[in-house]
Amino acid sequence: MAGLKKETPTPESLTVHGQSKVLEIGFSDGAQFRIPFELMRVYSPSAEVQGHGPGQEVLQTGKREVGIAEIEPVGNYAVKPTFTDGHESGLFTWEYLYFLGDQQDALWTQYEDRLQAAGLSRDAPMMDKAGSSCGHNH
Repeated sequence: MAGLKKETPTPESLTVHGQSKVLEIGFSDGAQFRIPFELMRVYSPSAEVQGHGPGQEVLQTGKREVGIAEIEPVGNYAVKPTFTDGHESGLFTWEYLYFLGDQQDALWTQYEDRLQAAGLSRDAPMMDKAGSSCGHNH
């Protein structure tokens, strides 16, 4: 997902709405999305959230009120947000932001299902991991 494909729409506008906690993004194909910061945070493409392979995802909780403190461009293919909880290792490509915007209803449902299966709520505090199985400190 790192590079842009020829058919990937490119962003024409990007606005961080701190008060309502959404990233508004408009693409060259006319698509407009309002992506909640919480959704971005719980689906961050970072290894800290996604793990290093299938089945290693780390369920994120307590992110309902997360904000974006800073957002910086990465080349002409992505942005790197710094979230108010300190998370800053995810690179959000245009393709990934389009995916989040386009699929957000299904992603919310999937997130709620994962929370329910784990017996957790969106507002539960993050549990500290005793150690990382990959040997990295994330």
